[in-house]
Parts: sequence; C-alpha cells; structure tokens
Amino acid sequence: MDLEAIGPFIPLVLLFVVFYFLLIRPQQQQQKRRKEMISSLKKGDRVVTIGGIHGVIKEIDENFISLKVGENVNLKFSRAAVDRVLTDDEG
Repeated sequence: MDLEAIGPFIPLVLLFVVFYFLLIRPQQQQQKRRKEMISSLKKGDRVVTIGGIHGVIKEIDENFISLKVGENVNLKFSRAAVDRVLTDDEG
C-alpha cells in the first residue's frame, strides 16, 4: 500500500491511542481495584457506603453485608454499595 493512502487515517489512529491511555485504561484499572476491594471485604472491616453511611461489617455473605451503624442498629446493604474500606487512621 502507498503511504499516501494511509495518511488520512494516521490522525484517527493517534487519537484512539491517546483516548486509550488517558481514558479507557485508567478506568479499567479502577474497576479492577474496586472489584478486588469488594471481594476482599471481611467481618469487622470499617467501611463507608456510597450513600456516606459509616459502619462495621457484622455479617457478610456472597451478595449482601450487614453493617452495625450504632447500638442495636444494623443495616443490610448490597456488597456493591461499599465505597471504601477505612484504615485505622481514617475516621
């Protein structure tokens, strides 16, 4: 093939490569980290839900978690509702 025939497609290919490295790849990595975090949840973890509720995991099964959010107050959530796990230095 002649280089002149491929010439108009070079900017399109470069644009795709830029989008891949700036948008697609970081999003895939973020999804992978989130999936790992959700699968590694365990009883006793301090978590924050996507709704901003702080609690400690009291019970956990394949699809749901039960959070202790106060004295005698337990709420049931889907595992996917967990936004992040709190570390000891986080409140």
